[in-house]
Amino acid sequence: MAAEFLFPFGTPKTTATPDPQVLGQKGANISAMSALGLPVPPGFVLGIELGKRCIEAQGSLPDGTMEMVVDGLKAIESSLGRRFGDNNSPLLVSVRSGAAASMPGMMDTVLNLGLNDETVLALAQETDDARFAWDTYRRFIRSFADVVMGIDGDLFEDILEEAREQNGCEADSDLSETALQSTVVSFKDCVASETGQPFPQDVHVQLELALAAVFNSWNTPRAVRYRDMNHIDHDGGTAAVVQAMVFGNRDLRSCTGVYFTRNPSTGENKPYGEYMVNAQGEDVVSGVRTPCELTEETRIRAMSDSPSMEKLFPDTFEQLLAIGTQLENHFADMQEIEFTVESGRLFMLQTRSGKRNPVAGLKLAIAFASEGIISRQEAVSRCRMETLASMMVTKVQPSEDAVLVAKGLPASPGAASGQIVFTSEAAVQARDAGSPAILVRTETDPKDVHGMDAASAILTSRGGMTSHAAVVARGMGKPCITAAMALKVDATAGHCSAMGKTWQAGEVFTLDGGAGTVYEGRQPVVSPEPDGDLAVMLEWRNEFSAGA
Repeated sequence: MAAEFLFPFGTPKTTATPDPQVLGQKGANISAMSALGLPVPPGFVLGIELGKRCIEAQGSLPDGTMEMVVDGLKAIESSLGRRFGDNNSPLLVSVRSGAAASMPGMMDTVLNLGLNDETVLALAQETDDARFAWDTYRRFIRSFADVVMGIDGDLFEDILEEAREQNGCEADSDLSETALQSTVVSFKDCVASETGQPFPQDVHVQLELALAAVFNSWNTPRAVRYRDMNHIDHDGGTAAVVQAMVFGNRDLRSCTGVYFTRNPSTGENKPYGEYMVNAQGEDVVSGVRTPCELTEETRIRAMSDSPSMEKLFPDTFEQLLAIGTQLENHFADMQEIEFTVESGRLFMLQTRSGKRNPVAGLKLAIAFASEGIISRQEAVSRCRMETLASMMVTKVQPSEDAVLVAKGLPASPGAASGQIVFTSEAAVQARDAGSPAILVRTETDPKDVHGMDAASAILTSRGGMTSHAAVVARGMGKPCITAAMALKVDATAGHCSAMGKTWQAGEVFTLDGGAGTVYEGRQPVVSPEPDGDLAVMLEWRNEFSAGA
C-alpha cells in the first residue's frame, strides 16, 4: 500500500516525477522544490486517491493507512535524528491539505502536531526555551481543536484575549512562559468542556484524527462553495502533506512569511510580500495581526515603523530572492512562496502560481514573454478575451466635497459603490436583492468566501497584502482594501466608525482598491481607455488571429 499512496520528499527517496493529479498541487510543488535541492523540511504526501477512499469510507482512514504513515515517519526521523512522540527529541509535524487545483485557505491544516503534556516538557528542555515550547503547544491545541474536534476558534481567542489583558500584553508574542502555561491549561479545560473528553495525548491518535479531518475538509461548505465559484470538479479530492515542523516562533532570529516573486496587484517585477518575526504561518495569513513588509521600498511606501525583512535579515532576504528567481524560471510563472526562518536558517514550505488580479496577470504575461520565459503565443493563451474586455480597471474620481472615511492597503484594484454589510449572509442577501454591497469586516476567513463572492468589494480593518481577504479578492478580481486601521468595525452591532463618525449597515461607501481609499456615499467611478499593456496584448491577439 505504501508504494501506491505514499510519496516521500526531502529524503533520498524524493518523488522523481511529481504529478499534481496524484500528489495534489501543494505536494507536487514541494516535491519539485526538494528535487531542485532547495531547503525543504522532509516529509511525505499521501496521495489524492487515498483521500478519495477516506471520503468513500464515511471519513475513516482506509485499513493499513497508519502502518504506511509510520513507515513515512521513520524516513523523516532518520533524516532529522528526532522521533515522533519521543520524550527527549520529539519530532513535530504539520498536516496540510492539497488538491490538484489550488484552493488557498479553503481546506484544513494542523500545525505542531506531536505535542502533549510530556513532549512539551522535552521540547522545553531540549531547546532551553520553555516559553517557545508552551507557545507552540497552545498553538497546536487551538489548531487541532478547531480543525479536528470542530470547536469554535472564538472560544480560544476569548481565552487569549483575557490572558493578554491580565498580563498587560498587546500581542500573544508578549505573553510570558507562565502565562502561556496557564493558557494551555485553559485551552485543555475548554476542550474537555466542549467535548466531554480530555485533549488527546497519544500522538499517533492525534495524527490519525488529523489526517482524516484534512482529507474530509474537501467537503466542508466553504470548500464546496469555492469549487462552485471556480468551476472545479467536486470529485477531485485532496492529498495530505505530512512534513517536519520548522519554527518561525523559535526566537527573535526566526520569522515566517509569504513572498511573491512579483507584485500580484500590479505585475511589477519587484519582490513583494509580508513576514512576521517570532510567528508561525497562520499568524500571517489569518489577518489577526498586521504583518511587516518584506522589502524596504514597500515599508517606506506603507509608512511603517516596523523593520523590513530586507533590513532585519539581509542575508536571508537575498537567499530568498535567489530561490524565488529559480522557482519562477522552473515553473514559468510568478510564484507565491511560503517560507519560514528558524534561528537564521531559511526553509521553503510551499510554492504555487500566485493569485493575481487581471491587470497584474496581463503585465506578467507580457513580461514573461518579453524575458523569453514563455512564448508570445503562451502569453496570449494566459489572457482570455473576456478577461481583457473587463480589464478596464475602474477607479474613483472623487468629487471636491468627497468625505474620506479611511485609507488602507491597496490589496486588489478596481472601484465599487455599495451598501455597507458586515456579514457574508448580508452580502448574499444584498446581491439576491439586486443591490451592490461592500463587505466590511475586521478580517475575513475561509468561511466568508460566499460573502466575498456576493460582494462588489471587500474592506477589512486588519490584515495585510497576503491576508485571506487580499489573496481571495485578487483571485476573484474584486476591489479590496485591507489594514484600514482607522476603521473600527463592530459586526455584532452592525456599524463601523472612524474619525468620530459612525456608519450603519445599509449606508453607502465607495471603495477604490487601487488607491486604498474609502469614501462616504457614492462617488464617480471612471474607466480608462485601452493603452499600455492592454493595447500590446490586443495587438498580439490580432497577430495570432490573422495567422490562424
